[in-house]
Amino acid sequence: MNQLSIKSDRKDLVKDLGLLVIFVLVLAILAIVQPAFRRPMNLINVLRQASITGILSFGMMKVIISGGIDLSMGSVLGLSGVCAAMFAAPGAYPIIVPVIVALVVGGLCGAFNGIGVTYGGLPPFIITLGTMSVARGLALVLSGGVPIYDVSTEFGDIVRGTFIGIPLLVWYFIIVVAISAFILNKTIFGRRIYGIGGNIEAAKVSGINVKRTLIGIYTFAGLTSGLAGLLMAARTSQGAPTAGLTYEMDAVTAVVIGGVSMSGGVGKCQGVLIGALFIAVIENGLTIFGVDPNMKQIVKGAIIIAAVLLDVKTKGNQN
Repeated sequence: MNQLSIKSDRKDLVKDLGLLVIFVLVLAILAIVQPAFRRPMNLINVLRQASITGILSFGMMKVIISGGIDLSMGSVLGLSGVCAAMFAAPGAYPIIVPVIVALVVGGLCGAFNGIGVTYGGLPPFIITLGTMSVARGLALVLSGGVPIYDVSTEFGDIVRGTFIGIPLLVWYFIIVVAISAFILNKTIFGRRIYGIGGNIEAAKVSGINVKRTLIGIYTFAGLTSGLAGLLMAARTSQGAPTAGLTYEMDAVTAVVIGGVSMSGGVGKCQGVLIGALFIAVIENGLTIFGVDPNMKQIVKGAIIIAAVLLDVKTKGNQN
């Protein structure tokens, strides 16, 4: 291992520890200043809040590491939830049907984005912006512009209840984190994601099938959107066409807080996990303190700017 590599590893370690220290400090301050925050039920609620955004974040993470962006995730979440609810009427279909429908809808939207980027030659920002509009429009058309409430009890049971004291919704998040960590750290596909984000031309020369890999990346992001849409619809017992508004921004915020570089090629699962929890803690803390809900958007925007600025400055110092 050369000196440059050792210095890079040290900087990454300091960055990871710094994020963890800041997160722990925020938790400690909130717990001291506001006793209601540290109540077990509130902490469980924080985990629930983090789960939907967290699932989206781990789909967004792979897209950003590859050098792209997916602005359609929130809208695909809404469309997937509406489609799942349409097949979740009491006694209409087995419960597996709405589950498959949500995942297929999400996966197809993601694959469409990937094909647009690879074979269409469209910038990720443009193709996913178009898909965002199309998916939201389809959700509104299919639902008639109003939530679909006629869903079965079994549909709600998808997220209702706990396992060893942990809500099922949180378990879905944990499973997504585990799958993502395995893909990025233990598979060839994961190494290819980093390779494409680091230098796409070098990835092509090294024999990586860039087009197929990118389609896989965006399809995975779509699947996480579909899963999130299914879980949100089950949790609220409705398929709301407006569900997931601005959720893609929450996912981006969690990802950049977690240390994933917006220029691609850099990012770790543990950082994104802390980022997703950090966003949930901030939102919960602002709510407990009675802060105007509109302030949340200001805070998230400021966090994104600060995190990206830090990333740019860090890379500049390394160069």
